[in-house]
Amino acid sequence: MFDKLFEAQQKAGEAKKRLDAITVTGTAEGGKITVTANANKVIQSISIDDEFFKEADREEIEELMLVALNKALEQADNISQSEMAAMTKDMFGGLGGMFGK
Repeated sequence: MFDKLFEAQQKAGEAKKRLDAITVTGTAEGGKITVTANANKVIQSISIDDEFFKEADREEIEELMLVALNKALEQADNISQSEMAAMTKDMFGGLGGMFGK
């Protein structure tokens, strides 16, 4: 039983490392604002187009920042869920035979 627990912890650590290495981006208004994150939902960079920054007001920048952030985090969440589902299936996939499936 402890072997399975240790294996689960080890696989979770491996999954976290894989998610750290995956980059996702969210953009708003055709790239006027770009947010880069990893699949563990850690924001790595934010880029705002110079011309847009000069012309936009604070409210517009804030709105587009939220759009770009949410897009990046949504992508990260989708990738994270897929990775965790694959890991769970890999770990527990053999249990289906125990229940007649």
